[in-house]
Amino acid sequence: MNDSQKKPRRARGEGGVRWDERRQRFVAEKTVGYDGRGKRIVKTGSGKTESAALRALRERVRQYEAGLVPAADRYTVAQAVEDWLAYDRSDRAPQTVRECHDLFELHIRPHLGGRRLKDMRAEELDKWMAGLARNLGKSSLKQVLSVLRRSVERAVARGHAERNVVALVKVPNGRPGRPSKSLTVEQAKAVLENTRGHWMHPYIVVSLTTGLRTEEVRALTWDRVHLDTTPPHVEVWRSARFGGDTKTAKSRRTLALPAVAVAALRTQQGWQESKRLVTGARWQDAGLAFTTGLGTALRADNVRRDFRRALQQVPGIDPAQWTPQELRHSFVSVMSAQGVPLEEVSRLVGHSDTSTTETVYRRELRPVIQTGAQAIDAVFAVPDAPGWDMEPLFDLLERREVPGA
Repeated sequence: MNDSQKKPRRARGEGGVRWDERRQRFVAEKTVGYDGRGKRIVKTGSGKTESAALRALRERVRQYEAGLVPAADRYTVAQAVEDWLAYDRSDRAPQTVRECHDLFELHIRPHLGGRRLKDMRAEELDKWMAGLARNLGKSSLKQVLSVLRRSVERAVARGHAERNVVALVKVPNGRPGRPSKSLTVEQAKAVLENTRGHWMHPYIVVSLTTGLRTEEVRALTWDRVHLDTTPPHVEVWRSARFGGDTKTAKSRRTLALPAVAVAALRTQQGWQESKRLVTGARWQDAGLAFTTGLGTALRADNVRRDFRRALQQVPGIDPAQWTPQELRHSFVSVMSAQGVPLEEVSRLVGHSDTSTTETVYRRELRPVIQTGAQAIDAVFAVPDAPGWDMEPLFDLLERREVPGA
C-alpha cells in the first residue's frame, strides 16, 4: 500500500478501533477518565463498520459527560414513576401515595408506561393530555401531569434522562368541573335552624360560623377550645392532615367564637358525655371535640355522608349538591355580605394571600381575632332553647343509674 492509499489518521482523542473476531464487529474504545482507585474509565461502542462503531462510541461518551447512568437509554416512564412513588413519596400520607399511584395506573401507565424517557417528546405529551381532557377536569389533569413531571424531574436529577420535556407541556382546560358554591345568608340560617337535633348540628355550626377547614374541625381538641374565657375562643393549631400540621404555617390562628358556636360546642360536650356513659369501657377518649359514637376520630367520608343526611331536613336544599367544605365557602360569603374587608377575611380563614406586613405578623403569637365572632353574632341569634338538655343527664348521674357511672 503506497502513501496515497493509506487511510487518513483519526483525530487525536477520537478513540481506537479494533476488529472483534468473536462478535464479528468493530469495537471503538476511549478512556474518559479515572476512578477513585486510579483505574481507567473506558467507554466502548460497536458497529458493523468502523464509522458505526465510532458513532456509537461518541454517543456513549456524550452520555457519560452529560452525567447519565449506563442504562439511561433503556429507562422507561413506568420505571421513573415507580421510583418516584417508592422513594420521593415515602414521607407522605398513605392516602396521598394511593391517590398518586391510582393516577399513574389509570392515566399514565396505559399510554406512556413503556415509553423510554430519552425518546419522549413534548408533542406526544400534548396529544396525550388532549385525550385525557375529554374525560377529566382541569384539576385532575393538573394532578396527573404533576405526577409525571415530578417523576421525570427526579429521573433527570439521577442521570436517567437529560431533560424534563414534561415541563414544556401546558394543562388544557378539560371538562367543566363541579363549581364551588356557598350558601346565601337565608340558606345558612335555614341550615342552622333545620339541622338542630341531628348529631351533625354542632359540627355544621362550628364550620359555618368560624370558617375552619374540614380537616381542622375533625382534628379540633377540647384543650384548644376555651368556652369560659372572655372572649370565648378556639386555637386552630392542628388538622387531620398527615403529621397533624395545619395546611400552611399561616393557617395556625386563634379565633374568637360567636355565641352560636359556643352554644353548639356546649351541646357537643353534652352529647359526648352521654355517649361516654352509655358505651362505658368501649369509649375511646382521644380528646377530640367531634367524634364518632365511640369517641374515635371522624373520617372525611363519614362527615360527608352524615352532613348530607342532616341536609335532608332543610327545605329547598339538595343534599347531593353540597359538601362540608362549602360551609367554609359560605362563611366567606357571610363575611363579605357583612362588609368585612377581604384582608380580614383572609386572616380569619388562614389564607396566605395577604400583604407582607400581615405575613410577618401571622408568624408571631396570634391574638384572638374577634372580627368573625362579631359579624356572626350580628347574623345568627343564639337559640332560645339549648340544643341539648343537660338536666336529665345530671339527674341520672346523681342517682347512679347510667351504665358505667
